[in-house]
Amino acid sequence: MFQLGGPNSLEAVEPFLLNLFLDPDIIPLGPFGLLRRPIAKLISSRRSIPVAGRYAQIGRRSPIETLTERQRLRLVEAVSPYVDPVAVVAMRYWHPFTTEAVDTLRKSGPLDEIVLLPLYPHYSYATTLSSLKEWRRVADQAKWGHSAGGPPERTVNNFHNHPLYIQALVQRIGSVLRQFPDSSRIHLVFSAHGLPMSLVEKGDPYPKQIEETVRLACELGAKRYAGWPRAHLLCYQSRVGPAKWLQPPLTGTIERLGHEGVKEMLVVPISFVTEHIETLHEINIEAREQAGQLGIHTFRMMPAVGDSPLFIAALKDLVLHAVGIEAGLPSILRAPAAGQETGPISSNV
Repeated sequence: MFQLGGPNSLEAVEPFLLNLFLDPDIIPLGPFGLLRRPIAKLISSRRSIPVAGRYAQIGRRSPIETLTERQRLRLVEAVSPYVDPVAVVAMRYWHPFTTEAVDTLRKSGPLDEIVLLPLYPHYSYATTLSSLKEWRRVADQAKWGHSAGGPPERTVNNFHNHPLYIQALVQRIGSVLRQFPDSSRIHLVFSAHGLPMSLVEKGDPYPKQIEETVRLACELGAKRYAGWPRAHLLCYQSRVGPAKWLQPPLTGTIERLGHEGVKEMLVVPISFVTEHIETLHEINIEAREQAGQLGIHTFRMMPAVGDSPLFIAALKDLVLHAVGIEAGLPSILRAPAAGQETGPISSNV
């Protein structure tokens, strides 16, 4: 199970940021790649103080490790009637690193198959591809895994249109809509993590998959909730540096809505499956404060899908489908297995 990871203490903020900015899939420098380490050190040193201040306001650490561990435990429980699972988490930029995950798997005994499950619903070069490349680098270096004659690997590249994932989103949105007297009149603001346009121009499918998730969620929501909002918007957050990123930004969207006289909004963190600094601080503190200053008196944020039963059911279906096991999901609910590699049935995954 792959995730970005987050600092587990205030002292870990700077080395976490260094690892992040050292990743060429996050900030491509092209012919200036030799400058990556000094640039990454400079950026992480400068940003660590304000970023640590934000973490101090949300518990002095990122909750992503704890929340991902809950997902791991729930997924193990869900797939255990069908396979004998060994499930590990591989964080990209902080503990437990991919090296730790590979080490745990090596010590777990022989495996029949390996399912690589990025916990990013939408495929991106900056997240999914980066994690999978790190997996390949570490596994090859350890002379372990498929490339060393080990068990075959099944990769789940994305699940942005999986029906159970869409249902999990809609259920979460619906639980917050009940807090509004007339939810049909609010503005539903979908906020996805931003992406440099340089990656989009290279063919990164992320923005189109985000748009499809928003469309599917709104279509299902309108069918299930009589008070589903009439207006919805998509924007992007977490821009870093001067380069051009996906538009429009969350801050600009809130400013425009405030000037238009909007008084109620619900922000849906569409690309995040657990809470972390982008949701707990960037949206729930910074964006909330901005909205209040602009006269938006009711501001709500949808909780991440986390370890909700519907989301765990989606992950269970993805894993079992990857190894060729049908667990009884009605055919009407099955989404196209875009980007999945499937294989023979396995008893030990």
